Amino acid sequence: MPRHLANRMSSVSGQSAPEQRPGARPARLRSGTRALAWVGGGLVLGWTVIASSILAIDAAGLGSSRDQAQSSQAAFEQRLAELSAERDARAAEAAAAQHRFGVALAQVSQMQSQLLTSEERRRELESGIGAIQASLHDAMADRDAAQRQLALTEETVATETLPQAERAQEFSVALDILSGELQSAAAERTAAQAKAAEAQRTAQALAVERDAIVARNEEIFAQLEDAVEMSVKPLDDMFRKVGIDGDKLLATVREGYSGQGGPLTPMGYSSRGNAAISESEARANEVMVSLGDVNKYRIAVSKLPLAMPVKSAFRYSSDFGRRWGRAHEGIDMAGPVGTPIYSTGDGVVTYAGWQRGYGNLIKIQHALGTETRYGHLSKIGVKVGQKVSRNSLIGAMGNTGRSTGPHLHYEVRVKGRAVDPMSFIKAAQNVF
Repeated sequence: MPRHLANRMSSVSGQSAPEQRPGARPARLRSGTRALAWVGGGLVLGWTVIASSILAIDAAGLGSSRDQAQSSQAAFEQRLAELSAERDARAAEAAAAQHRFGVALAQVSQMQSQLLTSEERRRELESGIGAIQASLHDAMADRDAAQRQLALTEETVATETLPQAERAQEFSVALDILSGELQSAAAERTAAQAKAAEAQRTAQALAVERDAIVARNEEIFAQLEDAVEMSVKPLDDMFRKVGIDGDKLLATVREGYSGQGGPLTPMGYSSRGNAAISESEARANEVMVSLGDVNKYRIAVSKLPLAMPVKSAFRYSSDFGRRWGRAHEGIDMAGPVGTPIYSTGDGVVTYAGWQRGYGNLIKIQHALGTETRYGHLSKIGVKVGQKVSRNSLIGAMGNTGRSTGPHLHYEVRVKGRAVDPMSFIKAAQNVF
């Protein structure tokens, strides 16, 4: 390059160009050095691309995990809201059924009082009709006697040999007596006929009233039967879902509560051959028997473990059934360590201590052959032989035994066989 051009470029860039000596050769890098430079630049560029990709992937994964956590939390809150709404609806239905049941019982009591009053009036009317018939019979007998007396008098007058004047006088007296008796008998007969007509009208009115009462009874019994069916069906469904035979359950409760007397007794009243009233009496007795069964069902329900063992916030972490190739004989409810644990029904504590696999374990024996177990507890608050009631505080949630995190392992057994506790929990939602 000419020197004057180099000097001009140097002046333009603000730097002084190195002055070359005449005949000097420009410096060049060796081929090995240039290759090494190219390799180093490529490695730096590759490392930059890889690091940027890793950072982008980590950022995307973190965002996805956050979105999944938020979505899971929203779904869980929505499920809790749905369960709460369903529980409130079931409670409202149970309260409405109980109210209808009470109204029906009050109507049955009122109708029984009306039937008894009607029966008393009918008996009084029968007594009055009987007295009227007796009086009419007496009047007819008197009339017949008077007629016979008149015939005898005429025969006597005709056969006697008394003087004509005496015979005429006696005949006139006899006729006066007979006329008076006939007038009295006619008046009594008229009065008896009037009473009989009044009695017939009263009987017809009573028959109409009886028909109205029978029709009303039919309506009341239909309502009662519907109410009883609505009360019994949820209980039958509940016991069927938890695997308990309803007939055997009623027999067991009946054996334990076999005392005589009580508020639920069959109704009884006189029917005197009236088929409609007899049928009403039979239906009333059937309703009372059904009500007795409902009462026995409710006694059984009060003794079964149907409450929730955890009242605080929790999540279901494992269901009943097969898990990891083995039988999981309960359900797991996960929550913080120390969460209160409650008894799900009345019973007696049969075990309270450490057991392999369960960790700290509580066993409670309930009525009708049911047992509940509460495992992995951090604290045991009851002793063997202690009686507990439904919703009694018995311990605290923990992470003892074979457990991967703090939770409650809850089991329900019927006659020694493990059943799904969710069947009891879901069944209770239809009753309480």
